[in-house]
Amino acid sequence: MDRKGHPGVPHVDAKGDRWVGHDSGRNDAHYNLAQPWAHGHFGGGFGSAFALGGGNRERFWFGNFFWDVAPFDYNIVADWNWSGDQIVIYEDPDHIGWYLGYNPRLGTYAHVEYLGG
Repeated sequence: MDRKGHPGVPHVDAKGDRWVGHDSGRNDAHYNLAQPWAHGHFGGGFGSAFALGGGNRERFWFGNFFWDVAPFDYNIVADWNWSGDQIVIYEDPDHIGWYLGYNPRLGTYAHVEYLGG
């Protein structure tokens, strides 16, 4: 937790426009993939909100795009509503093969992998 009243998981500090908790660096072993981009690159648009259509942390979707959450981030998504929350996808500049899925309702984000569409 970066300060009182903020979540104890990675989140966005809106006042400072800062991604809190995304500072483990490019060599973080929790986010190494044997085959980065194994299912291609997401081309559905970055920075726009999509309504989650169902699933769980191992496989969720919106529209015809399918995703999973990095196992190391499972605790972060425990409160996500898989068939109602919005998600905003961003490219992860530090971890090859991963994207950042931001949940605006909770203000939290997790590493997500594109599984195709």
